[in-house]
Amino acid sequence: MATIKFTFEHPDLEDKIIENVEANQSLLEIAEDNHIHLNHNCGGVCACSTCHVYIEDGEDYLEEISDKEEDFIDRAINPRINSRLACQCILLEEGVNLEVQIPDQSKIIGHEH
Repeated sequence: MATIKFTFEHPDLEDKIIENVEANQSLLEIAEDNHIHLNHNCGGVCACSTCHVYIEDGEDYLEEISDKEEDFIDRAINPRINSRLACQCILLEEGVNLEVQIPDQSKIIGHEH
């Protein structure tokens, strides 16, 4: 099982470590299942950039970025070289560690999920 550490840009939110994560799930699904707020206005189908995250460690254990995902990342707030869309980050392996930073969601125009 994988371990994922979620960190947050928002200063009022504390890190959250999720253990025993099974492969073949998206980071968005994992966040939702563990009560971690992450906007996803399009419903997780790679049609917006509201589930934008930074992969701080473990990118090699995620499905490769697609051209479509890259196009939507360009529309995100403050994209970086390690930016991804959580709906497209499928965990490929178990027994690995990842660290994911969630940008400040208060800057995103969208609705709560």
